[in-house]
Amino acid sequence: MKIKEVLTKQLEFSKPSKEVFDKINKISKDFVYELKKKLKSKKIKAEVFIGGSLAKKTLVKKGAYDTDVFVRFDEKYSDEKLSLILGRVLGSGKGIKKVHGSRDYYQLFIDDVLIEVVPVLKISKPSEAINVTDLSFFHVKYVLKKLRKNKKLTDEIILAKAFAHAQGVYGAESYIHGFSGYALELLIIYYGSFLKFIQEISYANINKKNRIIIDSEKFYKNKNEVLMNLNEAKINSPVVLVDPTFKERNASSSLSYETLDKFKKSCNEFLKNPSLKFFEKKDISLEFKKFLDKLKIVEVKTKYQAGDIAGTKSKKFYEFFLYKLKREFEIKKSGFDYDEDVNTAKFYLALDKKKNEIVRGPPATSVHNLLGFKKAHPNAFIKNGFAYASLKHDLGFEKWFSVFLSNGKRIIGEMGIIEIKEI
Repeated sequence: MKIKEVLTKQLEFSKPSKEVFDKINKISKDFVYELKKKLKSKKIKAEVFIGGSLAKKTLVKKGAYDTDVFVRFDEKYSDEKLSLILGRVLGSGKGIKKVHGSRDYYQLFIDDVLIEVVPVLKISKPSEAINVTDLSFFHVKYVLKKLRKNKKLTDEIILAKAFAHAQGVYGAESYIHGFSGYALELLIIYYGSFLKFIQEISYANINKKNRIIIDSEKFYKNKNEVLMNLNEAKINSPVVLVDPTFKERNASSSLSYETLDKFKKSCNEFLKNPSLKFFEKKDISLEFKKFLDKLKIVEVKTKYQAGDIAGTKSKKFYEFFLYKLKREFEIKKSGFDYDEDVNTAKFYLALDKKKNEIVRGPPATSVHNLLGFKKAHPNAFIKNGFAYASLKHDLGFEKWFSVFLSNGKRIIGEMGIIEIKEI
């Protein structure tokens, strides 16, 4: 199929029906109406607005839907008390769940639609934001303004979100390091279409010395001025996207070089051979088909709440696990997958036995270190003024895994892992 044909068909699959959209919209508006009444009855000065994809009409069809409702508290309320006040307004009814974050928020289900109720501070300009969620009002306002001018952009954003999600690069969470929904919206608004966006990513030669720098509102004279004025910690991403509502913020600061490389590869493959399969989330295990005889899968659960926190902690443990594993095995291929629905991570590992090796230790003159090296390696020997030891790599994975669990109990516990097993 030609690209335009693929995109036209995919758009039909990706857009929720009018009935579904209207249902979610009604549920959200009814909830907002009731919440406003509660705020008024308790004489709390706050506005309520619907944000996210629902407000912008960029919802992507999926099995379960969620909507963001923001409660914009008057400036007279202190930042520290916003979540507490909102909790009291919502009450402790059945099904209301408090979620910890940079500012705690609440979740509840109404007819299978997840409502996330987020407390924010009412500010007159973005520079007054205390928390990034305080900018949500300005983000919705800006995107809606652009979409009203060019209604075709709505469909292009839906395609971009569907593609990014399928390729595993959608989400600003630390375990993904991908594109946030807002960043994708800004990129599509800037490039004008999904196709132009992926073409530009595909063609770009991106590295730490040559990044994509976008300043759509032309706040700065040139790219160097952008890099000079933005916070250094926020410009380490391969795409520096000046937030059009707040010129000191990089809207794509969460994006990593590793994630962009993965996305660029997907863009190249799609442009060469356009197909609907690129919009289908791949089962990571399929990437290991040619390694079935070497494949090991480890499942991990943490003590943390599902989402960014548990995903990030699981990813950190995965990296630690690989560090330990590569001492004994040659890792042909590895993969990490976190499922928020069941709050479980899986490590996919294609392993080969590592060849026996000789490792160099401390110089013979360093007595203290030499004694420690000899204690760890009884077969140590001295050559040309340095200690050396012969290492044999003859453990199978099951034996190594058993030793790892036994010797690493303390650090496994410290990293918040409550269950780890081979499956």
